Amino acid sequence: MPELPDLTIYLESLRERIVGRTLEKIRLASPFLLRSVDPPVRVVENRAVRGIRRIGKQIVLEMEDDLFIVIHLMIAGRFHWKERGAKVRGKINLAGLDFTNGTLLLTEASTKKRASLHVVRGTSSLAEFDRGGLEFMNSSIEQFKVVLRRENHTLKRALTDPRLFSAIGNAYSDEILHRARLSPLRLTENLTEEEAGDLYHQARLVMEEWIRRLREKAGGLFPEKVTAFHKEMAVHGKYGQPCPVCGTIVQRIVYA
Repeated sequence: MPELPDLTIYLESLRERIVGRTLEKIRLASPFLLRSVDPPVRVVENRAVRGIRRIGKQIVLEMEDDLFIVIHLMIAGRFHWKERGAKVRGKINLAGLDFTNGTLLLTEASTKKRASLHVVRGTSSLAEFDRGGLEFMNSSIEQFKVVLRRENHTLKRALTDPRLFSAIGNAYSDEILHRARLSPLRLTENLTEEEAGDLYHQARLVMEEWIRRLREKAGGLFPEKVTAFHKEMAVHGKYGQPCPVCGTIVQRIVYA
């Protein structure tokens, strides 16, 4: 599932391409994608995009007349920028959003269609999509510590809980905990003040580094190969390989 660094690059790329542009048409290839009925999806056609934002792991297109398109990519959903009018046929293609300068193609490489698209009216309607997680990149260390200790969970669960922290998922929580030298099974209530503070700083550093790396990889082009696995990662997806810090073989924990 795309996480904070991936979503940041998506936002930057989409903002450059579609803000100020008119959405001419939405072509739905999968009936499972659209999860709202009122207002109807056609109401956003022939309207300009006024802005773009993120709510948790969801991308929100702000349209004219106080309308919003909310897209959740889930695990296997991805965006692709294509020539205007690109075909949406095929097993993985879900929809094509045709703009005056190109087509935003939404795909999902999974038999389980979990990606979703909602059309809503009014800013207040966006509240239902907000799980309440802290945007820790914009928070203070004190706010981070309060949220971290709100419930007693393992660190892995706490970091990936969207009610606690926004847009941290499986991949980057592994990288953050490795960088902070903390076990994913460590309970939040057992952290010292120093450890909690260091976790905050390491989480920010990891995210900043990966945003920079992904931005450089995209090189100004649209990010077409968004993945949770990168060769530069220290531990995520590196089961059986040596730790880049100490050389110990990376292990994994499987939950029922």
